[in-house]
This record gives sequence, structure tokens and C-alpha cells, in this order.
Amino acid sequence: MKDNQPYFGAGVNYFNAFNRTLMDPKDTSYRYGFEVLAQYRIPFARFMAGGYWPSEYNLYFQDKERYFQLLDGVVKAAEDNGLGLIPSLFWYSATVPDLVGEPRSSWGDTESGTIAFMRQYVKEVVTRYQHSEAIWGWEFGNEYNLDIDLPNASDHRPAVHPELGTPRERSDKDDLTLEMMQTAYREFAKEVRKYDSDAIVIGGNSMPRPSAWNQSVNHTFDQDTESQFAEAIAAQNVDPLSMVSVHFYLTDDHRFNRPFNADEWLRLTMKSALEAHKPLFIGEFGVSDAEREGGMLDPELAKQKFEQLLVSIEEARVPLSAVWVYDYYGQREWNVTADNGRAYQLEQLQALNERFTAISQKEATS
Repeated sequence: MKDNQPYFGAGVNYFNAFNRTLMDPKDTSYRYGFEVLAQYRIPFARFMAGGYWPSEYNLYFQDKERYFQLLDGVVKAAEDNGLGLIPSLFWYSATVPDLVGEPRSSWGDTESGTIAFMRQYVKEVVTRYQHSEAIWGWEFGNEYNLDIDLPNASDHRPAVHPELGTPRERSDKDDLTLEMMQTAYREFAKEVRKYDSDAIVIGGNSMPRPSAWNQSVNHTFDQDTESQFAEAIAAQNVDPLSMVSVHFYLTDDHRFNRPFNADEWLRLTMKSALEAHKPLFIGEFGVSDAEREGGMLDPELAKQKFEQLLVSIEEARVPLSAVWVYDYYGQREWNVTADNGRAYQLEQLQALNERFTAISQKEATS
């Protein structure tokens, strides 16, 4: 719901809108970026509302007011252009534990320094911006669910970059489980609700791994059944989170021991979200220009696949979704701007949002 009416909207990920100015305070290019999004009538943007590496919090600890003045600029630019924002507060799962000198498993300990920092940062951010018309919701982080209950967890522990503030080594205490993630999500949502009773609260998950249920229960990579997938959706988007979050990309992988089918998968995801009594947020979807056919880069194939994704999202009537990724030159093959070869995505998003507006108006009067 938005303004007391049914709502459907497709936005973008503006991943480094804040991080670019955090790294270089002279870089306020996000202002122009928001102006362009407004021209295309893009309704909202999801972005990383903090640092990625621990070292990127140096300003926060050295001059907190200056840190938040930089974030103020991002929020103000969104307000000036009538855009919504979904800040993702703790993007990378290892960053906060690294900041306070704890292993990543500390997300599962309500008395840990990790949870204490989370609560402090949530209070500071939410109380500062809760009355901004730009704020649509609060997201915990990015794709923590892909790191939980891995049978081969020792091969997938967080990166080690001491020069960026990480420890010099990792251990099994850096391995995440479903229960740890659920604890972090619950504590995050409870903390947000102390200060903001209205905005949506999101975990930030990707689509559950094809073996998510079996990883948690049997510690194997065996493929889940459809009913087990639904259980994983509910478990990974635990109350009091207010939406189911997934990231949706076309893939050649198998699910349910059969080839992937985008429309089938999305229908099942919507059904699972409804069974969990929560609307669906596709926090990321998109295609890369590095889609290959016959060994050649094929932007035209990428365009066709993007159109296919939009059709699937529209037909499934997904309430909220966001393209990966706007104005981010760190990923050129994914980068969408108004002046590059992927500008068609902004044009198609504009058209989709116009159709969504018509659907919302029809449902409001029915």
C-alpha cells in the first residue's frame, strides 16, 4: 500500500549513491543521477547506506556529524526529485563484526558487540530520517541468506583484506546459520520499530539457494522440493520483517531437480510470499550485456531477456522490484544510465510503471 491505495512499482538499485560521496565528499553526482531517474518517473532506489569494508567507516568514527551530513545530501536529493529510498544499512555480512572485532557468528548473539553496533546505527539512521518523505523502508543487508548453512562453508568464508580493516584470518566462527541470520533480522526489525512504525522492514535476501531447506535440515546440497522452497522463503524472511525479499535473475541452473523456468519460479515465489502473509520485494533483477550466444557478446540478447523479465514481473503483479544496477561504473556490463547502450531499461521501466499505475487505480476503485 502507498497513500492508502494498492501499489505496484519498479525502481532501481543505485548501489553507490552514498558510497561515492563517502569515499570522495566532492562527488555529489548522485544529485544528477536522481534528476535523471525523476525524468524517467522511476519511483524509488535501493542503495547501500553505509560502508562496504570496515575502513569505509573511518569517517563515521572520526567525525560522525560529517558522515551523516554526507548521507543527508543523498536523502535531500531524493526528496527534491520526489523519489523514494530503501537504504540497506549493513550491506556486507562481515563488515559490522569486523568493525567490533568479532567473528561473523556474532550476528546470532543478542548480547554481542555486533548486535550492539547494529542497534546504535539503526537508532541514529532511523531517527534522523524517519520523517523524510523519501524513506519507503529499511533494509538490513544484502544476500546474507546465500551464506548460511553451507556444507562447504570453509571454502566460502568472508574475504581477508587487512588493509581494508578485516582480520588477517577467518575460522569456523565466521560461518553463518539460518538461526544466526534470523536472530539478526529479528533484532534489526524490533529496533527499527522502536522508532518507525510505518515503513517497510526488509531482510535483503536473494532467492533461497536451490538446496536451502536441505542445507539447513540435512546439511547437504540436495535440491529442495517446492514445499521445502516455500518453507525456506518463510524461514529466511522471518517475522517481524514485513516483506519477503528475493533477487531474481535468469539462470541455467536447475531447481526442484528440473530446468529453471522463470515464470514458474516467480509464480511459486509469489505464492510462497502470500502464504507467509507478506508482499514480495524483488530487491534485484536484471541482465548483463555479457550474455553470450555462440561465444559472442550479445547486447541484443540481453535486451530480449530484460523484456522477458519485465513481462514476468508484470504478469505476476510483483508489488516492488528494482533493477540491478543504475549509474555504477564498477560493473560496466550491468550499468544502466540514460546515455549508454542500456538506457532502454529506464525507458521500459517508465512504461511498466505507467501500466502499474493503471492497475493500482483500477484496484483502488474496485
